[in-house]
Amino acid sequence: MSQRIQVLFRMMVALLLVSATGCVTTNETVFTGEASPQKVMEQRVALARQYIGEGNWADAKRNLSIAYEIDPQAPEVHEAFALVYQSTGETELAEESFKRAISLDKNFSRARNNYAAFLASQERYGEAEKQLEYVVKDSLYTGRPQAYINLGLCRVQLFDPQGAEEAFVRSLSMDRRSPIALLELAQLRFDAKDYANAESYYGTYRTVVRQQTARGLWLGIRIARATGDRDAEGSYALALANRYPDSPEFEAYSRTPRSE
Repeated sequence: MSQRIQVLFRMMVALLLVSATGCVTTNETVFTGEASPQKVMEQRVALARQYIGEGNWADAKRNLSIAYEIDPQAPEVHEAFALVYQSTGETELAEESFKRAISLDKNFSRARNNYAAFLASQERYGEAEKQLEYVVKDSLYTGRPQAYINLGLCRVQLFDPQGAEEAFVRSLSMDRRSPIALLELAQLRFDAKDYANAESYYGTYRTVVRQQTARGLWLGIRIARATGDRDAEGSYALALANRYPDSPEFEAYSRTPRSE
């Protein structure tokens, strides 16, 4: 898997993890009052997810163990365990836990999306695509825009540019300021030699990011070359050289002939 795809999939899982934790406090004295077992289980899972976001695996496991004792059939407990195991490199246990969570609730879209990211991290793109195709059908799932992005990234790896573009366009229809979808669409249109639309997507991408990535600048250089915009090419090249002199993108730029 390319470094770019690895980073993007990790980011998708992180975003979903943060959005699910809410405003739970790490002060565990909140559990001293009277509460139903179900409520305590949910609070423990939420607290564990916050610890996962902080990289505190020991406290995450401890809270999940308590939640499991209360309700061993709770799918959210198994999904959270999967995230811990994935983060600590215990891939077999992670997959087992993801599968258990989904078997307990086949409509658990968040678990399916995170399982797909796990599969993609192992370069099992076909399996990941199947999970994501299930997820994006859930119109009530709040992570649906990100799921479409993950689906598009899988299809890029499966050499399905048309399918990837369809997924990114769907994501963009739900979140018109998604920098990932915009940059991926710009890349796909550039690869298809549709430079006008590549430039359009890229132009919008530039307006939604504070600072372009090395990949974004390198794509901007190539689009500018294709459209004959020498001023833009020079500006992007200067930014790439100044900000990312050690990047693979700058190395690639350095090997290409300059516009006259």
